[in-house]
Amino acid sequence: MKNLEPERFKLSDILYGFVVPLILVLLIFVFAVYVNPTGEYAVLGSDEGLGVTIVVILTQGFAQMIVLGIPLVLGLTWNKWAGGAAGFIMGGAYYLAVAGNSTGAYLKYAILYENGALAHNFFGDMAMLFYLVNAVIIGYMAGALSGGSTNFKRMLFAGLTASLTTTIIQLFMNNQYALAPSRAMSQGLWNGPLGYALFISFVPSIALGVIVPILAKVMSWYGLSARKQY
Repeated sequence: MKNLEPERFKLSDILYGFVVPLILVLLIFVFAVYVNPTGEYAVLGSDEGLGVTIVVILTQGFAQMIVLGIPLVLGLTWNKWAGGAAGFIMGGAYYLAVAGNSTGAYLKYAILYENGALAHNFFGDMAMLFYLVNAVIIGYMAGALSGGSTNFKRMLFAGLTASLTTTIIQLFMNNQYALAPSRAMSQGLWNGPLGYALFISFVPSIALGVIVPILAKVMSWYGLSARKQY
């Protein structure tokens, strides 16, 4: 009969239950205040340059990697339905957060400059809505392509394919169907140096498509994947 008694208290419980959460809180604080270009003490700069490029990768890029990475890892370690469902939750939360923040920011400018043309409703921005759509797609596609296999090559193929596919879709939406302010910024990126645009657009997705399959493979070694799912 399985022992239902709770485990004895260990020092590792303090590490995982107290120290690790505090470290996460500290990291979020540092990123928000000292790394974010709109933070009070943006140490890497808030204008153009290498510093801002690093900031964009560490803030917006990292956030999008988390939003897409969780559905991707669940698609690889569980199944396409779990990946798609996680994508709906993560992508939905990210869409609401970014659209709300952007709408509020432009409304502030409209009030400040007494120019109603500056106000935009980003909840109706098709490109932002695709943050949700792509989060669903990346989890579902990775799960469908991997087919429950723990073979690393197949997982890597599934992860890279899903990650690059969603990146191309998002770039298309940003350049063609985003609201005017976002569309202008996206098109401006591609009107500049091509190498820089390719680096900003594809390096994070390639990293995501490689790192997550490695993580999923390691999880399979420790029996942390849910099988069999079909």
